[in-house]
Amino acid sequence: MDRERQHVGIQLPEGSWWDWDVITWNAGQFRLAAGHDLTYYHGLELVFGDPAFVSCPAMFHDPVFRVPTSEELMRVARQLGEEPPVLVAFEADAGGREPASCLIAAERFEVVHETVLRYWRDDAAPGQRFAPWVQPLA
Repeated sequence: MDRERQHVGIQLPEGSWWDWDVITWNAGQFRLAAGHDLTYYHGLELVFGDPAFVSCPAMFHDPVFRVPTSEELMRVARQLGEEPPVLVAFEADAGGREPASCLIAAERFEVVHETVLRYWRDDAAPGQRFAPWVQPLA
């Protein structure tokens, strides 16, 4: 992303992205997964490389991505000591009375659109990807 496009709303690929959850969160990566029902698989991941600031529930529904406000950008820049290369903002249904307002700042951002299984299958296609916690059955 170039400097002019770092703080724009996200355009998701076509699909039913109602259920969302955090599947990876460590110093190197923050990864959100989405699908219409996360029981068996998900089909979309938002991958934030080297996350610096995350304000987001672990599970939520139906996010509405938007351009971060200038106040949000200033607040995050003040906390980090500089403006982040990537800043993503959205509101989502997290089960409360009001939508949760979410912000994620990171060095890099990528949208991954592929099926990721959330359970073990011996007959999975070659190269089929599994969620990080899925292991072969003993």
